[in-house]
Amino acid sequence: MTDKLGALYVLGRVARTGSFGAAGREMGLSQPSVSRIIAGLEREVGVALLSRSTRAVTLTEAGVQYLARVEPVLAALEEADHEARGTGELRGVLRVGATTSFAMRELIPRLPLFMQRHPSLRIDFVIADNRQDLINEAVDVALRFGLLHDSSMMARKLGTSARMLVASPAYLERAGTPRKPADLSSHMLILGPSGMRPDAWVFRSQGKSVSVRLEGRLNISVNEVATSAAVAGLGIASTAIWGCREEVERGELARVLTDWDMGTVDVHAVLPAGRASKPASRAFVDYLAETMKY
Repeated sequence: MTDKLGALYVLGRVARTGSFGAAGREMGLSQPSVSRIIAGLEREVGVALLSRSTRAVTLTEAGVQYLARVEPVLAALEEADHEARGTGELRGVLRVGATTSFAMRELIPRLPLFMQRHPSLRIDFVIADNRQDLINEAVDVALRFGLLHDSSMMARKLGTSARMLVASPAYLERAGTPRKPADLSSHMLILGPSGMRPDAWVFRSQGKSVSVRLEGRLNISVNEVATSAAVAGLGIASTAIWGCREEVERGELARVLTDWDMGTVDVHAVLPAGRASKPASRAFVDYLAETMKY
């Protein structure tokens, strides 16, 4: 590995970890060595690639553009190494972006078999309930729901999940069970990241469409917490089936207005635009498509 190529790999690891020390530990280098390598690369390029602060190390604007240009080269080299080995073995680091609830309920339970198949691969999860910036956060694969607003991203549809309303049996016994969408106006509504219109729930039945304006007293930005609030009897929540399947099966939550269709939410795996996908990225997406049967 040449000094320049090694420096590019170090830059990528610092960008991913946000730390000279963490990048050094991953690559078997001391923190001063990492700092020296990055400083040398910046001198050669002629611009600051990283912004240093006491809290974190982040890419500068020039650093984002530079890394976006060189990562396809690194990915191509990784692809060449992968093909040369001829064993199908995956190495290196795969960064996966997902929401808290989806990671807990859908990804982590599927992870053991994938990691057993690829013992030399390390996986970093980037967990956030807002959409990650795939380039700035160096995410290789992210799981997204609903409409994809950035048409330039590479995406693969993994499945479609039905959306529904749920509430705890205790809440329904106390407040009554709604029989039609209009009844929701007299109920406590838990408003979470439903992936639908932020101001209304839309229901369809027998060719008729009904929109219910949302005026919930409890607003929660994380799906996992919204589900917990419903289990606690705080009201009626809207969620995809994967977000409440276990609670429904255990009887902690019951479906509401089952005669009405609330539509579906598509689940996609997305990869950064303009960046060659890693062999590990493709293998992980293939594995998810194989194991997720919605």
